[in-house]
Amino acid sequence: MSNRITALIANDAGEIFDVPEAEGVGRVGEKFFKLQPKDLIKLPDSADLMFLPQRQAIGFRRGEFFSLEGQAVSAILPQGYTRTHLPAFKKIPNAQILPLYGYTAVVLYKDELHAAALYTDENHKWNPEHYNTPKLKNFIRRVKKDLPNNRIVAQVANCSLKWHCLTAQNLFYRRWECGVPTSPTCNANCLGCISLQAAECCPSPQSRITFNPTVEEIADVGIYHLNHSAEGIISFGQGCEGEPSLMAENICAAIKKIRATTSKGQININTNAGFTAGIKKIVDAGLNSMRVSIISANADNYQKYYRAGYKLDAVKNSIRYALDKNVHVSLNMLYMPGFNDRESEFAAWKNFLEELPVQMIQIRNLNYDPDEFFTVMPPDKNFLGTKKFLHELQKIFPALMIGNFSHYLPNQ
Repeated sequence: MSNRITALIANDAGEIFDVPEAEGVGRVGEKFFKLQPKDLIKLPDSADLMFLPQRQAIGFRRGEFFSLEGQAVSAILPQGYTRTHLPAFKKIPNAQILPLYGYTAVVLYKDELHAAALYTDENHKWNPEHYNTPKLKNFIRRVKKDLPNNRIVAQVANCSLKWHCLTAQNLFYRRWECGVPTSPTCNANCLGCISLQAAECCPSPQSRITFNPTVEEIADVGIYHLNHSAEGIISFGQGCEGEPSLMAENICAAIKKIRATTSKGQININTNAGFTAGIKKIVDAGLNSMRVSIISANADNYQKYYRAGYKLDAVKNSIRYALDKNVHVSLNMLYMPGFNDRESEFAAWKNFLEELPVQMIQIRNLNYDPDEFFTVMPPDKNFLGTKKFLHELQKIFPALMIGNFSHYLPNQ
């Protein structure tokens, strides 16, 4: 068994090989690092490996970083893990943008594959073994029979079978968090939007809904799920839609219909929170929890990613209103090593969390080409590193929960 950390390469057929003469390298921001044992965890069983076309792998030898004769290899981690290092590579000229995945450095260590990551949350509900089971198609037929001609059901059935979306599948399994897409439009134009990308960019991994669900369609799905499910949650704002608060009128009317029928379960919204008037209406209608997508607490950098028709101040106003109304608020922090953990970003996060004491931060490995990302964001080489960033946040805000998953709120 070798205790050396060695680099990996892939050929054009996708076959992966280790390179014994090259030590493994990771990347933070735009800087390469020779990986150490403390940076690594065993590659999780449910992780995937991908090679990165048109990108030469980087190794380390005799004190220098150098290009390897093979394509870079990346791990795609399951939820519950936060990457600390990106794959190290050098693009060939005119390389195409990478598809929308969260790329993580992966190496060979002690004769096993290891990833540069942290185990940051445990939740058995999101274990892949609970999904895509042989009975799923039968369960989909059952719900379609129970809720005939409901376009939301048809949408999430497609998401379940084609995109293997877990929150979509939960409707049919009658359990836990269920996605209820409502909005075909959005008020932002995010770099890493997973449901709508320009044709010349990378393909979106999901298809956005193309219709406006009626109040009855939304309410029928919500009542059905909350009445049938243990620890049931309905969530507006899924990967297959735009910004749900733009459909505030219909969502509010649906929430009132749901709560006139059942007091069970939890009503959640996943939102960019930029449309404060809509968020206020939804909160007042009976919202229990809100998860806010955010990448930066710095207004300029926030706008560089979201390219939105609103400002960060509107997001803060929405969060403040929800907290004042006793709504449980989480931040869905889109995370890129070497960006969120910059010293300047950390200072902005500290001010943000002092002003708005949200209950949780959910770290999400940002699904975007790192070279493209750091072309958009201003350069800054002063960063803490992921471990220190999370540790310092927790030390300053000990009541803040830091993890990866939404949690059921039994007191809601």
